[in-house]
Amino acid sequence: MSNENFKKLYIDELKDLYSAENQLVKALPKMAKAASSEELREGYEAHLEQTKGQVQRLETIFQSLNESPKGKKCVAMEGLVKEGSEVMEEDFENAVLDAALIGAAQRVEHYEIAAYGTVHAFAEVLGETEHASLLEKTLQEEKQTDEKLTKLAKQINAQANEAASPQGGEQDVVKPGRRAPKRAA
Repeated sequence: MSNENFKKLYIDELKDLYSAENQLVKALPKMAKAASSEELREGYEAHLEQTKGQVQRLETIFQSLNESPKGKKCVAMEGLVKEGSEVMEEDFENAVLDAALIGAAQRVEHYEIAAYGTVHAFAEVLGETEHASLLEKTLQEEKQTDEKLTKLAKQINAQANEAASPQGGEQDVVKPGRRAPKRAA
């Protein structure tokens, strides 16, 4: 693959990330609103602000390339966001819903870690050291967010499990007129 084609691939991947991040900017407030854990809600709100900064970094890279960031839709993020929306439509409540929201958020983070790792490596090969530095900063932020979610999941998953047990108090009761949560086969 020639340098020109490789650079085209790099720009294409950056456009995909730009679309992904903008989809997240719209999705994160909904996830924050759905969270019952104050710590999880605050985490989503903080990540929203961080994501806006990541969008700005991508815009800086596009400006230096004299390229438009628009023109591509990240279908992977579209699917991940849709899965997160489906979780919010389930009849889960409190810690069980929070556990589901964390799972959805971690799938997003893992996608972003892979995507930013890829474009960071491309930037280095292309000799785009300033881009590589900006992308590395975002990659580290995504990894830190994933670590925070993992730590929070340990606590919330335990609460979700307690809520479902007979001695846990709160039961997974289906309210009249609502459908039961989907169960794995």
